[in-house]
Amino acid sequence: MVPLSILDLAPIPEGSDAGQALRNSADLARHAEALGYTRYWMAEHHNMPGIASAATAVALAHVAAGTKTIRLGAGGVMLPNHAPLLIAEQFGTLAALHPGRIDLGVGRAPGSDQIAAQAMRRSLNQEDDFPRDVIELIDYFRQTRPGQQLQAVPGAGLEVPVWILGSSTYGAQLAAALGLPYAFASHFAPDMMFEAMAIYRERFRPSEWLAAPRVMLGINIFAADSDAEAKRLFSSLQQAFINLRSGRPGKLPKPVDDMDARLDPRFRLLLERSLSCSVVGGPATIRRGLADFIARTGADELMVTAQIHDHAARKRSFEILAGEVRRPVSGVAHLLATAGAGRAVRA
Repeated sequence: MVPLSILDLAPIPEGSDAGQALRNSADLARHAEALGYTRYWMAEHHNMPGIASAATAVALAHVAAGTKTIRLGAGGVMLPNHAPLLIAEQFGTLAALHPGRIDLGVGRAPGSDQIAAQAMRRSLNQEDDFPRDVIELIDYFRQTRPGQQLQAVPGAGLEVPVWILGSSTYGAQLAAALGLPYAFASHFAPDMMFEAMAIYRERFRPSEWLAAPRVMLGINIFAADSDAEAKRLFSSLQQAFINLRSGRPGKLPKPVDDMDARLDPRFRLLLERSLSCSVVGGPATIRRGLADFIARTGADELMVTAQIHDHAARKRSFEILAGEVRRPVSGVAHLLATAGAGRAVRA
């Protein structure tokens, strides 16, 4: 069975605020747990008025307090922004409070613009320390050794699973070399998806953490009771993406009925390419689209995200998806049970 999980950016909709966005996240996590989703991840972003998960470990602690069984994690923490010891202590604390439920995905990008990166005291011209930082971070989760002078408390001995996140072949090469699971950001940067998957699987070296390669792919799924309503909900993400790429990041816009008519031709190709790993529609459309994506990619795991303005509609979207996956006559159910054999088929 290919696990289905959720990536939540804690969207702040127009007309709302960060506090409500984080309360919505906690509510959605409880909903996801009841629906049988495997993981619930949150991501680090900075200087973005529409995303409330900047302090990712704090947001996850809030979500964890209201859930019992679903795995929780970062998808991800942008490691160049932090000392590895501090991240080990933060996620060690989460793992100590919620044993066996915490994941840690780490990325190489800053998760911000240059102004925010400088404010976090990062040198924009520094050498690439990401591989070394990942190894240091993992080491903090090992059992302490005799005479070890520096340790993460909490953290040491908890062996929190570490995933490498990426949107290019760089992360694929590192994850393969270290024998770590790999998550690709195909939900917004799909261009190198198949190349990165091939490199990761071909070069993977078994490790003490993982015996065989494991690939998680991101996908946008906007489900509603009709294709038209799902398309309307999807317009919020389309508007937000254009605003971000135009240097005007803001809160998550309200959906519109006439997005095609409003869309500047300059951005049409951008959206079609960047958001190509998206399935938008009613139950039947979701069923066909998800089955096609699984068949084309051979993903071992899927991380679903949906930037939907209305919280109730967002919950309903994940509910429809879960229902379609459980349908015994669904091609999705069959593929979820049989895919993930380490084979990727190009479109």
